[in-house]
Amino acid sequence: MSIGTRRHTGAGRTGAGRTGTGRADAGRTAADDIAAGRAAAPPASGRLRTWLAVCGALVVLAGLAAVHLGQGTAAVDLSALWRAPGDQASAVLLASRLPRLAAGVAVGCALGAAGAALQSVSRNTLASPDTLAVNAGAYLAVVAVAAFGIQLPALPAGATAFAGGLLAAGVVLALSRAGAGPIRLVLAGSALTLALGGLSGTLLLLRAQQTTGLFAWGNGSLAQIGMGTIAPLAPVGLAALLGLVLLGGRLDILALGDDGAAVVGVNPRLTRVLAVVLAVLLAAVAVTIAGPIGFVGLCAPALVRLAGARAPGLLRHRVFLPVSALAGVLVVLGADVLLRALFGAGAGVAVPTGVVTTFFGAVLLVALAHRARHDGSTGAGSGAGSGGGGGATAFTRLRGRRTYLLTLLVTGTALVCALVAATLLGDATLLLGDVANWLTGRSGRLVTFVLDTRLPRVAGALLAGTALALAGAVVQAVSRNPLAEPGVLGVVGGAGVGAVTVLTLVPFAGFWLIGGAALAGAGAAAGLVFGLAARHGLEQNRLVLIGIGVSAGTGALVSLLIVLTDPYNATKALVWLSGSTYGRTFPELIPVALALAVAVPALVVLRRVLDLIGLDADTPRLLGIRPATARLGLLTLAVALTAGAVAAVGVIGFVGLVAPHAARALVGRRHARVLPVTALIGAVLVVVADTVGRSVIAPAQIPVGLVTAVIGAPYFGWLLWRSRGEG
Repeated sequence: MSIGTRRHTGAGRTGAGRTGTGRADAGRTAADDIAAGRAAAPPASGRLRTWLAVCGALVVLAGLAAVHLGQGTAAVDLSALWRAPGDQASAVLLASRLPRLAAGVAVGCALGAAGAALQSVSRNTLASPDTLAVNAGAYLAVVAVAAFGIQLPALPAGATAFAGGLLAAGVVLALSRAGAGPIRLVLAGSALTLALGGLSGTLLLLRAQQTTGLFAWGNGSLAQIGMGTIAPLAPVGLAALLGLVLLGGRLDILALGDDGAAVVGVNPRLTRVLAVVLAVLLAAVAVTIAGPIGFVGLCAPALVRLAGARAPGLLRHRVFLPVSALAGVLVVLGADVLLRALFGAGAGVAVPTGVVTTFFGAVLLVALAHRARHDGSTGAGSGAGSGGGGGATAFTRLRGRRTYLLTLLVTGTALVCALVAATLLGDATLLLGDVANWLTGRSGRLVTFVLDTRLPRVAGALLAGTALALAGAVVQAVSRNPLAEPGVLGVVGGAGVGAVTVLTLVPFAGFWLIGGAALAGAGAAAGLVFGLAARHGLEQNRLVLIGIGVSAGTGALVSLLIVLTDPYNATKALVWLSGSTYGRTFPELIPVALALAVAVPALVVLRRVLDLIGLDADTPRLLGIRPATARLGLLTLAVALTAGAVAAVGVIGFVGLVAPHAARALVGRRHARVLPVTALIGAVLVVVADTVGRSVIAPAQIPVGLVTAVIGAPYFGWLLWRSRGEG
C-alpha cells in the first residue's frame, strides 16, 4: 500500500470513516473534499465564485507584477520602464527586472503546483517540497557539483537537482508510509533535511572558494542576470505542470481510496508515482532557477483550500493544481515585494526571498498545528517511539539489574576509550607518554601547545554531549513524545538566534555576552513552543509540529541576520551554527558546567517524577504531583542544559534524540537507569563526532554538529522505518 494513504471502502467515505490521524492533525485536503462530494459538479453560483476567485487572483498578480517591476537599485521608476526611452531603462528592464519577475513566476508556479500534488497523493496538508526534503536533496546535488568546480548549463543542472530531489522524496515517502498521520512524514522529512543540510554545510565549509555565494543562494534568491537559466527550464516546468493537470481526473478518483480507484480502472500506485515524479521535477526546476525557496509549496495550497470553502470548484484537481500554481506566484512575488519594501531595494540583492517565505511558512505551520483537532490518537508519537513507546508503556520494558550494570560498564568504558582517542588523535598524533609528560610538566613546547588547545575541546565535547542528551531525555518525558528533542522543539534554534545576533551585530562580543544571548533565545523559543502547545495539554503531535515550525522560523531569522550584516563572511556564523569545539578554552565551558552542576542533582531527585509524568496526564495528579508545575521545572532544566551546550560549542543536533532512545532500548524506561546511560551515550557520541571531524581530513576540520547530523539522521530514519507498520 502506498504512502500516507488508507484503503477506503464505500462506507469508509462517510464521516466516521474519514476521521484518521492525518485528518485530525492536519485538516482537510482537496482530495478529502473531492471524496466527500463537496467539489463535485458545483452549481452555477459555485462556478461563478470559482471564476471570481481566479479573476481576483489574476488582478492581484498584475498589481504585484507592476510593483515588482518598479522596485530595484537603479534610479529607474515604473513610468520610465514603461516608456523605455533610453538605453539605461532598456538595460535595467531586460537584464535585471524582467528576469527577476520571470524567476518569481516560474518558481512560484513550480512550487505551488508541486506542493498541491504532494499533498494530494499523500493525503497530508503538511506535505511540500520542504517537508519531504525534496529541496534539501536538490540543493545538496547542486552544491556537490559546484564544490568540485564543475559548471553545468541550465538543463544538466536541473537534471542534477531532479535526481537529488527524487532520491530524497523516495526516502522520506518510504520512511513515512503506513498512514500513521502527518507527523511521521514531517519528522522523516525534517530528519533527512538535517542530514542533507549537514552534508551541504560540510561542502560549503570545506570548499568555500568553489561554493562562494551558495549559502545565500541556499535560502532561495530570485536575483538573475538575464534569462539564460530561466529560458531552457521554463518549458520543462510547463510540461510537468500540464502533466499534473492531465492527472487531475485520476487524482480525483484516487481520493475515493485505493479500492474504489481500482474498481474504476485507475492504478493507484502508478498514479502516485507519476504525480510524485512530476512534482519533484517542478521542485528541481525551482531549485535550479532560484535555490530552495522554503514553504511556498505549503502556503499556496493552503490559501487555495481557504478560498475553496467559499468556491468549492477550486478543489477539483484540474482547477486546484493550476490555481495552486497561481497562488504560489502570489506568495513568491508578494514576499519579494515585501522584502524590498521593508529593507530597501538593495536588500533584494543581498537578502534571499526564501527567508521571507520560510518565515511566513513557519508561522502557517505553527498555526495549522495549533488549530488542528485531536482525536486522541498518538500518531507517530507512538508509532516511532522505540517500539511503541506511548506513555502507557513507560514501565513495560524493564531490564534486569545485571543488564543495567553491564550497560553502565560498557558505555563507561566506551567513553574512556573515546576520551583517550580524542586526546591523542588530531592534526598532530600524540602518545600516552606525551600526555604523561604533559601532566608532570616535562613535555616539549609542541606537545604542550597541542594539549593546551586540544583538551578544552575534548572537555567541551564531553560536557555538551552530556547536557544535550539529558535535555533530550527530559523533553521526551515531559512531552510524552519519544520523537521530541531540544532541536526539533525549536530550543536549539532559539539559542542560535540569540547567539548569532550577538555574533553579527557585536563582532568583538565576549563569550559571556554570547552565552547570555543564547540562553535568552532558548528560553524565548521554549516559552513560545510550550506555551502554544500547553493549551491542548502538550499533545505530542501538536508539540512537535509547532516546534518544527519555530525551528524553521528561527533558521530564517538566522539567515536574515547573516546576509544583512556580513553576507560575504557567512562562514563565521556557519561554523558556529554547525557546532564546533574549535578554539574553546576552559573558561568558556563554565556555563555548560554550571548547568550540569545544577541539573544533574535536580534530575536525580526528580527521577520518579519523570517516570510519572511520562505515564499520562492523570496518574501524577492522583499521586499528589502538580503536572503543570513539574513540567515547568523540568523544562526549565532542559532549556538551561541546551542553552549552556549551545553557548559552549554551538548548535549540535540529534544528540538529544539518539541518546535517550538508545538508553531506553538498553536499560528500559525507568529514569533512574535511563538518565546515567543517556548521559554516557551522549558524551560518547559528541566526543567521537568531534574526534572524527578534526581527524579524518586534518588539518582541515568538519564541525561536530555536521558529523552528529549525518550520524543521527540515519538512526532516526531507522526508528521510523522499524515502526512503519505500527500506529
